[in-house]
Amino acid sequence: MLKAVEAPLAGHPDKVCDLLVESVVDEYLRRDLLSKMDIQALGSNGMVMLGGVVDSRADFDVAEIAKQAYVNVGYTEPIELFVNLERPSEERLRAPRTSAGASGTAIVYGYATRETREMMPRSVVYANALARRIDDLRRTDLRFSWLRPDGKVQLAMRGEQVISVTVIAAHTEEMDINQVQTLLLEHAVVPVLGSVENVKVFINPVGPFTTGGFTMNAGVSGRKILSDTYGGLLPHGGVAMVGKDPLKPSRAGAYMTRFAAREIVKEGLAANVLITAVYSVGLEEPVSLFARGGDGADLSKLVNERFDFRSEAIVERFNLRRPMYAACANYGMFGREGVPWEE
Repeated sequence: MLKAVEAPLAGHPDKVCDLLVESVVDEYLRRDLLSKMDIQALGSNGMVMLGGVVDSRADFDVAEIAKQAYVNVGYTEPIELFVNLERPSEERLRAPRTSAGASGTAIVYGYATRETREMMPRSVVYANALARRIDDLRRTDLRFSWLRPDGKVQLAMRGEQVISVTVIAAHTEEMDINQVQTLLLEHAVVPVLGSVENVKVFINPVGPFTTGGFTMNAGVSGRKILSDTYGGLLPHGGVAMVGKDPLKPSRAGAYMTRFAAREIVKEGLAANVLITAVYSVGLEEPVSLFARGGDGADLSKLVNERFDFRSEAIVERFNLRRPMYAACANYGMFGREGVPWEE
């Protein structure tokens, strides 16, 4: 079976938008733990628009937070920020700020497998590791100061064998394309994969890539939902996590289904497991919760008995009302260290 996935670099326009909204989410939570928000970003041609709804006691310069996040990615080109964040309608505000009922509808999936230490599909692990490696070279190794932030990785596996890797990486104009290909192969692809024997490797296959970011493409937050989760190898409910407060079931539920799946695999109850939770607005419990192991075993009763899938309970269990989300804006939200749903 062919398993192909993609992982954007930190400077991919969509991922820049993700980082901007997550940085704003963090700042609201830093100033008011009960902040509720649903924020999105659109960037194009030197301009970024931040829009959405926010219910918070916090008051700060949202544009300044977003601009600093943009600079932190590695971009030096100026951008113009437009902010249009409004309070929710009076109808939505009637609900208590700490209401235990779900604040929206969501279908979320959690998965884990014992095929890797990260309990993630191997192709996803490789792709995220390669994207992170290229970004780390740009940020920390002076020999790679010619790298620019934009780009992405595509990786395909058949069974346990990597069969192809494509790297698109932006670079300065003075770099020869042959140098770009040689250096990234030697210092990024080979260190991550260990060997490229029988692997088709394509690095900037159509030539130089010197114009990236919002100058070349538009970016939208919440568009890389597959890269944020399981690489498109498994179902997705279609709703993004980024830009949301942690009480949103699309966020809290996704973290809990992943955590429960990890626990089941870690305890040896299944080699891999997929959990589906369906949330309906205003209801505390998911209206449906189903878990199936890779061998077809129905693990739903076990999951229902052992784990609390109420949004408020998830937020309390993982202490999600804190600024921690900008750090997770790249390289996937699962299979990484330092986040409570992976502990």
